[in-house]
Amino acid sequence: MQLVERISACRLCAQQFAATATAHQPRPVVWFRPGARILVVGQAPGMRVHLSGRPFTDRSGDRLRDWMGISEAEFYDMSRVAILPMAFCFPGYDRKGADLPPPRLCAATWRSEIMAQLCPRLTLLVGAHAQKWHLGAAATGGVTATVRAWRDHAPRIFPLPHPSWRNTGWLKRNPWFEADLLPALRQAVDDVLRNADDPTGPALRNPLPRG
Repeated sequence: MQLVERISACRLCAQQFAATATAHQPRPVVWFRPGARILVVGQAPGMRVHLSGRPFTDRSGDRLRDWMGISEAEFYDMSRVAILPMAFCFPGYDRKGADLPPPRLCAATWRSEIMAQLCPRLTLLVGAHAQKWHLGAAATGGVTATVRAWRDHAPRIFPLPHPSWRNTGWLKRNPWFEADLLPALRQAVDDVLRNADDPTGPALRNPLPRG
């Protein structure tokens, strides 16, 4: 069985999900191919993505695509963009109605095998979970500090806050993100997509080792 098929059939967290308020079944949302030039590393699917079976099919996805400066068609072209969350299934809600964190078992089971097959030229690390896994000690100061230090990793890696509309206040408090980081991000995305067939372009297998 191929890797994507094995992940799609995974039910390791079924008992854990059944104990949440939503009492839902696992539904891994798998969206990657080894040849993709851009890797988007998210957290875990939300309820809307759980229902649709397609990553970032919500307002967060609209904002992320705007940040990247690409169309919906480009974003969902798996030959160009791989979307690899830290957990493939919706983890459920906590008592306050917020999404639970991605189960660590998912990354421990699948992530190393997947990363061995990917060779992205540009990696976007969306949120704390993605940043801690990929950047290790460089992400120990929290999301704001990690994103503020984006120049330490650009142009091949960009740490980003989660594009949730709940973070609109964060964006207002940190105007440098829109003024400085986003133009550089859009340029990097454009460069990678425009030169997608250039075999001499920069490539990373696993952007940085885990801490």
